Amino acid sequence: MFGAIEAGGTKFVCGVGTGPEDLIVESVPTTSPDSTVAAALRFFRRQKPIEVLGVGSFGPIDRSRGWITSTPKTNWKDYDIVGAFRTALDIPVEFDTDVNAAALAEARWGAGRGLTDFVYLTVGTGIGGGAIGNGHILHGAMHAEMGHLRIPHDRATDPFPGCCPYHGDCLEGLASGPAILARWGTPGEFLPADHAAWNLEAHYLGLAAANLVCIMAPQRILIGGGVMRQPRLFDLIRSELVELLNGYMSAPDLVAPGLGDRAGVLGALILAELKYSQDSSR
Repeated sequence: MFGAIEAGGTKFVCGVGTGPEDLIVESVPTTSPDSTVAAALRFFRRQKPIEVLGVGSFGPIDRSRGWITSTPKTNWKDYDIVGAFRTALDIPVEFDTDVNAAALAEARWGAGRGLTDFVYLTVGTGIGGGAIGNGHILHGAMHAEMGHLRIPHDRATDPFPGCCPYHGDCLEGLASGPAILARWGTPGEFLPADHAAWNLEAHYLGLAAANLVCIMAPQRILIGGGVMRQPRLFDLIRSELVELLNGYMSAPDLVAPGLGDRAGVLGALILAELKYSQDSSR
């Protein structure tokens, strides 16, 4: 059995199992590090013993140290999340971003099956992205931070300054769920389908998608997260993307993740499995 955690800004989704069919899941609220980790540990101690734990976390992260680093969630800044679980459970822990984990799960069981190159983008409390290139998660000096792409911002059309504490009007600062709330005074789920918010949202996400297409030429872009529950958005983003590419490149399919809200925790399960296989082969 493997353990899995999708460590999100509002909740930790904890799971035990070997795949989608036998996964047992429980969520605990994300509060302080000590309280959140303690609640997650209570879940794991009620389950069958696990061999390895996989953690897909909000970021930015330092994979080599197992730390959450310069997150806007100030009480989690420079937190040794891997060390906390490894010490308490006395098992190996594998660590990556939540979106990279979700991309892994979509590659195996979801909307990325059969593809070698695709992007997974989530638009919710924040914006994050993971990429599969040639069948593997793309890592560089750290990990991709697609949510902080700098995109054109016409302040005459949209005077909202952005809400990212680091960059102001990066993609996350302009198009995340908190940006919608701050700009319009109402959460996105309560805005009607014909509200001006959705054309503006599609414009920013279309710009981001166009940049990702030009950089990575993905076969498909998966877009999930709470903001994407507005049904009009996919068609609006497709139209923006086609217009922005202007025939220079073909626009890839834009689709919803196949695993829905389970992609992150299932991806963390794969992280644990990969760590187990790696350690066993030594």
